[in-house]
Amino acid sequence: MPLRRLSPNARGALLALGAFAVFSSHDVLVKLLGGSYSPIQIVFFSVLFSFPVLTLILARSRTHGHLRPRHPWWSLARAIAAIVTGFCAFTAFSLLPLAQTYALLFATPLLITVLSIPVLGEKVGVHRWAAVVVGLCGVLVVLRPNAVPLSAGHLAGLMAAAGSATASIIVRKIGQEERSSVLILYPLLGNVLVMGALLPAVYKPMPLEHLGALAAIAVLSIIATSFIIFAYRTGEAAVVAPMQYSQIVWATLFGWLIFAEVPDLPTLLGAGIVIASGMYIVARESGARATDNQPVLSTRTRHETGTYPRVSTLIDDD
Repeated sequence: MPLRRLSPNARGALLALGAFAVFSSHDVLVKLLGGSYSPIQIVFFSVLFSFPVLTLILARSRTHGHLRPRHPWWSLARAIAAIVTGFCAFTAFSLLPLAQTYALLFATPLLITVLSIPVLGEKVGVHRWAAVVVGLCGVLVVLRPNAVPLSAGHLAGLMAAAGSATASIIVRKIGQEERSSVLILYPLLGNVLVMGALLPAVYKPMPLEHLGALAAIAVLSIIATSFIIFAYRTGEAAVVAPMQYSQIVWATLFGWLIFAEVPDLPTLLGAGIVIASGMYIVARESGARATDNQPVLSTRTRHETGTYPRVSTLIDDD
């Protein structure tokens, strides 16, 4: 059936599925390079290679004004959260099986729900609180703290989810007043400056094919982001948002084919619990009025890493 004959929601869902398949390919390259290089080096070059395209995005912004943030302290806090998230997410991909990393990162919507209370002053009902508690229990199933020693990779995955939720909720707080250019630029610039300052301590010379892989990471992130933008412009957020969980399928497939990883039962069970909790929160938010609290639906992106432009800022800028 031709794509144009599908309903808008069906087209949006298919575009989102394509986007997250591309993002999963992005993460495979991160994991492949992570076996040889520090996450600092990978983050630095992947962001650096993104700048030519991102400069064009900033140049075509329809809103006029300067790049001085209206909320400098919130902007600084978000930039720090994004820098920490980028480093931790790339570390987790390097050290953990793909499926296990995604299972931890999928906790981000749960943490966004929790952070919406102190940061945004919003109310979370008993149903969403129950979903958060169940979802965090799913994270514990993945971690198995009494059976498997927690590693640096597990800690990095948890910190990435927490940092991503923090960066996303700050955008929700200041996004209506800050220019999209500011929201896009500062986390990316922060990553280049911080990782660039740390780079001499970990730098390893890279052959041309590895530099090409880093360039491919940048290109894939921009392609995937573009797909998600089209998805949200086509379908409803409540339909598009849950498509991010399709990444667990790609993680299982790529992990098996490329890294000889076979997810164990606790990882799959825990991931299923976290995914079900996240989808329940999305369902509850989609039933609320547009003026009610919808911090997860309003995020409109996958986990924040500060290494590619946020979908919500690009949509709001057009």
